[in-house]
Amino acid sequence: MSLYQPEPVEISTRMRPGEWTEASLEELVSTYQAKILAMGAAVSDVLTEVVRNDDGSVAVAVSWNKGTYADEPEGGAFTITESTNTQSTNTQSGADTAGA
Repeated sequence: MSLYQPEPVEISTRMRPGEWTEASLEELVSTYQAKILAMGAAVSDVLTEVVRNDDGSVAVAVSWNKGTYADEPEGGAFTITESTNTQSTNTQSGADTAGA
């Protein structure tokens, strides 16, 4: 008998402007992905979403939609979705100003 639970799993957080840098964001995403994989997810079943807001905040969600069957095939690559919430057209320099 299996204790398989088909409900999706998600690890997520929001960070305010100045609370993160590109390096810390990348490390956080990698940590969340590793935690989901340690729960038994196949790499191809892990969905990563990073939303950068106009105010400099960021929302991160890493999820695993387990599907119907516990023994789904493994393999593939992470699916990463990144979006920017903008209400007007903005230009952003390449300089990292998150810690300023």
